Order: sequence, then structure tokens, then C-alpha cells
Amino acid sequence: MALGTLVSRLTGFLRAGLLAAAIGISLQAEVFNVANTIPNSLYILVAGGVFNAVLVPQLVRAIKNDPDGGDAYANRVVTLGAVVLAGVTAVLVLAAPALLQVMVDGSFFTDPDLAEERASLIDFARWCMPQIFFYGMFVLIGQVLNARGRFGPMMWAPIVNNLISIAVITTYLVAYTDQPPGGGYTTTQEVLLGLGSTLGIVAQTVVLVPYLRASGFVMRPRFDFRGTGLGHTLRLGMWTVGFVIVNQLAFYVMVHRATAGAAQAASGAPEASGFTVYSNAFLLTQVPHSIVTVSLATATIPLISRLAADGRLRDVGLELSGTLRLVLSVLLPFAVALLILGPALATVMFSWGQAAGNTGPLGTTLVAFAPGLLMFSVHYIVLRGFYALEDTRTPFFIQCVIAAVNITLAIGLTSVASPRHVAPALALAYGASYAVGAVVSLALLSRRLGGVAGAELGRLVVRVVLAAVPAAGAAWLAISGLKAGGLDVASKSDSLVVLAVGGLVGMGGYLALARLLRISEITRIVALVTSRGRRG
Repeated sequence: MALGTLVSRLTGFLRAGLLAAAIGISLQAEVFNVANTIPNSLYILVAGGVFNAVLVPQLVRAIKNDPDGGDAYANRVVTLGAVVLAGVTAVLVLAAPALLQVMVDGSFFTDPDLAEERASLIDFARWCMPQIFFYGMFVLIGQVLNARGRFGPMMWAPIVNNLISIAVITTYLVAYTDQPPGGGYTTTQEVLLGLGSTLGIVAQTVVLVPYLRASGFVMRPRFDFRGTGLGHTLRLGMWTVGFVIVNQLAFYVMVHRATAGAAQAASGAPEASGFTVYSNAFLLTQVPHSIVTVSLATATIPLISRLAADGRLRDVGLELSGTLRLVLSVLLPFAVALLILGPALATVMFSWGQAAGNTGPLGTTLVAFAPGLLMFSVHYIVLRGFYALEDTRTPFFIQCVIAAVNITLAIGLTSVASPRHVAPALALAYGASYAVGAVVSLALLSRRLGGVAGAELGRLVVRVVLAAVPAAGAAWLAISGLKAGGLDVASKSDSLVVLAVGGLVGMGGYLALARLLRISEITRIVALVTSRGRRG
């Protein structure tokens, strides 16, 4: 599983880099990327909370208790899900123009200079909207497999999607390599990118079917929904659904404000930053979160769930405190490093093809995301404590606070930001909202458990800061010396040198100071992550 996740991330990065080379990272890219992202966000809004959070426990219970091993229950779930998804998808395909008018900045529909972009945006949305059905079926089938102990296929299947997307984007690059950026897309380009992206999601879903058969499960449509417990399943997910709705509301506000920033490129602001810049920066910052935080959370959940079931709440708090110390010992120095290395990382990853020389706003956005990476990971770990207590109500209200702060700051900061700084402003709003969320969730959970963020956690943070800041200072001095020697950070090769030298100096300095300050968590987390990788 761990290897599947890693390969999926790597192929996802390759896809993102190729797409930036093909269509850039400004206004023209915004047209495709927004349309291609909306289906996933709408799927999450419509059904993601129930499918992801509720179905596996209910399917496992049916496998254990039902005479047929849960086959009838699973078939009813898949049938009902398919019917709902098909109906919703059909409606949204027809309603794509009206939906886009709500989600993106109004200038796309009122500014005559954006007429070509508007037409392509609507066309892409219609090509991509069927992805909602296949995203939903992918999760439904994957959860049936997970309930039967087959975890690997769902981890590996997205790689198929990435490979198809890579092939489609490579074809686009070869066919349209000399086309200047800007304006809308031709019909052929829309079909290639739009249909190609949707076919990737279709393939991602279809590859799960043989594994479903191999698990002994045979899919048969079942429409006898009454009196089968599906209503109970849906009721269990209501707080989780509320959590998702609130989260998606903040996402939609972000999309609206981000597209407003990108739209200003049509008014003579070539370095305007928007949704594409924001989402690519977010993608990069999620790598350490996925490798470190999610790995540790996955390892911690079974233990804290057992402790909570036994009423050992104090031990739950101690275990979560230990997990937080491990996360902070890695992500805090990474966040500090991002402040220094963000621009060089953006250049190396995305300054290719149509995006060459235009990654300045992306580098600034990476820097702005550094606090958010840390705060989101802390909040993520703390939420596992509430879930271990079978409390989904409190996370919903915490998410309401986070969304309110995020929306307020996103609107406020982007209202005063220049076009170039719209995406960084949204990243700052994201980080500030999760800083509030982390503080609130820590305080509430500590009250429930008798302590999570105790003196030991505070001492660890102080020691990590004392190690990370001087190490980052040494890296900054080394990079400054390279720049004084003539290195150009706008160059990909020079930026790669900056990353290598700054990374090695910073990492070496941090590890040396961590050993001097006896930060034992560093040794533990390396052992935990590598052992999980071997098990995967």
C-alpha cells in the first residue's frame, strides 16, 4: 500500500509538471484546471462523506453478521449509489453553465475579452462532469474491497489514471508545441484534454472490477432498499456529511476568489496568480503531510481506538501527544525550509514549456503555504482523537470555525492583494484558518482526555525550533553565497543547485543539532516510516 501511494504521488507530480508545460499556469490553464477539478469537489459534496466515513464499518458489520456474508447489503449499496450518482451527474452535465456562473468569478461571464475562455470553460466542464459518476463508483467498489481486506487495489488504481493523463498531455504537447499561450481552446484540444481526463477516471474505476471478482464478490443490481438498514447507514454519516459540506463551501469561495485573480491576466496582468498556482503549490505541500502525518495517523488509529473503547482516555491523550511530537519534529523544519527553498522548488518542478519563466507567483505561494502545512497536520492528528471517541459532532463544529476564518480572510486578503499575490493570499488564509482550528481542536480534546498538548510537547517544539532555525540560517547563507557567485534562481539548473546545496546544508545542520539537543523523535520517525514502507 505504501509503495502504491508513493508511485501514485510521483506519477501525479509528473502529470502536473507536464500539464504546466503544455498549458502553462495562468489564465489558459485556469480554464481547464477549474473545469477538471469541479467534478471531484462535487462528488465529495454529494456523496463523499457517507461513502468514505460510514460505509466500511457498515460493510464489515454486514460481512460478519449477515448469512450471505454481506453480499446482498453491498449490492444494495452499490446499486443505490450508482443510481444516485447517475442522476446527479446527468443533471450537472446539463446545468454546467449555471453551475460555473456560481463557482467562478463573474468576469468570465461578463468580460467580452474572456469570451473564448468562457466557451472553453463550459465545454471542458461538460466533458469532465461525467467524472462524478466514476469517482463515486471508484470509491464504492474500493470500499467493498477494503471491507474484504483487499486494500492494495484502491491504492494502485490512481496510477492508471495518472498514466493515461500523462499519455494524453504528452500527445497534446507534441501536437501543439508551437502554439502560443492565451485565449480559448480549439474543439480538438477540448476533446483531447477533456475526454482524456475523464477516460483516466473511467480506467481507474474499471481496473478494480477484476479484484472485486477475485475477492468472491459478484455485483448484481438490487433495488429492494426498504428495511435493509441503508437508512441507518445514511443517518450515521450526517455529521460527516455536514463536515464535508462546510469544507467544500470554503473550497468554492477559494475557487471564486482565485479565478478572479487569474482573470486579471486578460486586463494586462501577465503574472496574475489564481487557482492553478494555488492548487499546484498545495499539491507540493501535501507530500510531506501524506508521507509523515497520514502514515503516523494510520498507525495510531487502531491503538487509540482500542484505548478509547477500554475507557483509558488518559492513555489516548498520551499516545496522541507522542504522535504530535513525531509529526512536529519533521514537518516544522520542513516548513521552515520551504520558506527558503520554495521559489527554487517551484522553478525546478514547473518552469517548463508554456510555464517557463512564470513560476514566481508559484514560489511565493509555496512560501505562504508553509505555516498551513504545519497547522493542517496538527489538526489532522487531533481529529483522529475525536474519531477514536466516536465523536463526529465536535469536528463538524470545529470545521465550521475553520471555514468561517478561511472564507473571511480569503475575501479580505484577496480584496487588497495585487493580481500576482492572489494565490499567496489564499494560502495565508488557509494557514491562518487551520492555525485557529489546531488551537481549538487541541483545547477541546485536551479537556476531554485530561491533556494532549502538555509540557513535554511544548519542550519538543522549543527544541525543534532551536535546531531548525539555525539550520535554515546556514542554508540561507549558503544559498546567498551561490547567488553572489552568479547563480540565477530563474534558471532550472541553477535552482536545482540551490535545492541540493540548501537542502543538504539545512538537513545536515538540523540532524546535527537535533542530536545535540536530544530530539529522539527524529530517530523514531525514520524507523516508523521505513518499517511501514517495508510492510507495504
